[in-house]
Amino acid sequence: MAKKTEDRRGSAAFDRHFAAIYGERWPVLRKALEAPGRPEAHLSGLVKPYFLDGASVLAAQALGVQPGEEVLDLCAAPGGKSLVLALALQGVGRLVCNDRSSDRRGRLKRVLEEHLSPHLRSIITVTGYDATRWGLHEQEVYDKILLDAPCSSERHLVHSPAHLAQWSAHRTKTLAQQALAMLCAALEALKPGGILVYSTCSISPEENEGLLERFASKRPGAWSLLEKNLTLPDEAGEGPLFWARLEKLTRIP
Repeated sequence: MAKKTEDRRGSAAFDRHFAAIYGERWPVLRKALEAPGRPEAHLSGLVKPYFLDGASVLAAQALGVQPGEEVLDLCAAPGGKSLVLALALQGVGRLVCNDRSSDRRGRLKRVLEEHLSPHLRSIITVTGYDATRWGLHEQEVYDKILLDAPCSSERHLVHSPAHLAQWSAHRTKTLAQQALAMLCAALEALKPGGILVYSTCSISPEENEGLLERFASKRPGAWSLLEKNLTLPDEAGEGPLFWARLEKLTRIP
């Protein structure tokens, strides 16, 4: 029994799992995950420089935020994507930046305070709700919602031997289930006709395209897929970053 558990956990299990998904591409992708990324994109318009992975900037920009809109960043910490949204709003409208973890929320507040002007900060509220239950708090309130879901973050895993040693496919399944609950809650909080961007920094199909398939079964006819993109570091030098832009079509049954 102990041997079977060991076979399902750790670096060797990690490699077997993703080799089965990516085939001959996996060794190259694995090496790209281990390598340092490209220089991060510099966000202009801030009072203090902030650098963010270029693929992450594009994911936040895919939301298409305009001044005057009601916007929710559902899992906002550490705050890089929140800065992108705040810059787009230009101090007009409302931006709610949420994170359930008090430690991460503290870091989020510091990022917002250190990098945004008082004018851009004036429309921001930081909250600490459970993202999976947001629909109990607000429904059909927001024009745009960004859900940058907690994910497996394989690039970080391969740089941390201690965390990689604890990897198992079960964790991916757990995170995917949590992300699905967050997606359902985000859809409830979105106005009909509103836009939702779902993103992860995972290379796991179960947390990306596979999750959208499950979401379609969970909320049939309630949304449509406008666009999706997967950036992988073996091709782009940035990421990994998956994002999908969705439109809410109807009221949830």
